[in-house]
Amino acid sequence: MTEEKKKITFIINPISGTHAKDEIPRIVDAVLDKSRYDYRIVFTEYAGHASEIAQEEARIGTDIVVAVGGDGTVNEVARSLVHTPTALAIVPCGSGNGLARHLCLPLDVKKDLAIINAGQIESFDYGLINGLPFFCTCGMGFDAFISLKFAEAGKRGPITYVENVLKEGLKYKPETYDVVDSTGTQRYKAFLIACANASQYGNNAYIAPGATMKDGEMDVIIMEPFDALDAPQIAADLFMKTLGNNSKIKTFRTKNLHIRRSGPGAIHFDGDPIMTGADIDVSIEHLGLRIVTNPEVTEDQAQPNFLLNAFSDFFNNINNVREDIQDDLTKRSRRIQAINKLMLRKLSKL
Repeated sequence: MTEEKKKITFIINPISGTHAKDEIPRIVDAVLDKSRYDYRIVFTEYAGHASEIAQEEARIGTDIVVAVGGDGTVNEVARSLVHTPTALAIVPCGSGNGLARHLCLPLDVKKDLAIINAGQIESFDYGLINGLPFFCTCGMGFDAFISLKFAEAGKRGPITYVENVLKEGLKYKPETYDVVDSTGTQRYKAFLIACANASQYGNNAYIAPGATMKDGEMDVIIMEPFDALDAPQIAADLFMKTLGNNSKIKTFRTKNLHIRRSGPGAIHFDGDPIMTGADIDVSIEHLGLRIVTNPEVTEDQAQPNFLLNAFSDFFNNINNVREDIQDDLTKRSRRIQAINKLMLRKLSKL
């Protein structure tokens, strides 16, 4: 007896990340196991569209919805799938890809499709900050402030992010927070407070190296004020998975958290910023989202080699920039050729 095909929908955000997604439908058609899946592809047209599409797919019982884009696209799709039988799959094409990296998903479309073909699905935790779902990290303070600046910049990619960090970092004024969990209330003056369901922000910057998405708790990271001399070590610790060893960092785990600050300000959920009031509630929903996972690794498996990953990401970014420059030069060359032809036709008529 032939097994009934599963239904799978790919939601592609054409403007996420730094380069085009035009080739992805062709790759999907070539690589996806069509003996196992009936598929369709939808391109998003506006902010929030991915969430609307995913919600409808969950309603009609689609087996898997694939988020093709960055962390914002993943968040939009995933928030519509929580507590439903529909599973999330990810083809990471963004600038940070925090959740995909935590789950050890490759930054290669064909390899991600091979993982989808394997069809391994597990359940994971997700978080809520003031009722807004997050799947990787959320927070307040400097990282929320930078997320706001990044969103206003109009350009994407790690270079824009680093520019904002370097420009604003030493000017940012830490805030005072009252932090309440099951053990009581503590007051902190902090540069930022991050709540992590997964281990990293993206780009292999590990804000919570020990975080797992299956323990029913979040990792809370409080970064105390620091000066310019401390900054290089903190940056190195982020990428070397040693942030917990830094004297400026306080960490603990909890299921529920209430935070009060002096007034309204920015928060972020998976890098998307929003303004909110002085009171902030964060909680974890245990095993509320089904995700297609990489069968060759486990969630807590360490990255094979930090330096190898760093150099790989560096050269991938260089190649992406080179491709963008080449595309731009090709377009300019075609425009110049068209102008030359037009001028020659006009001269021939004189």
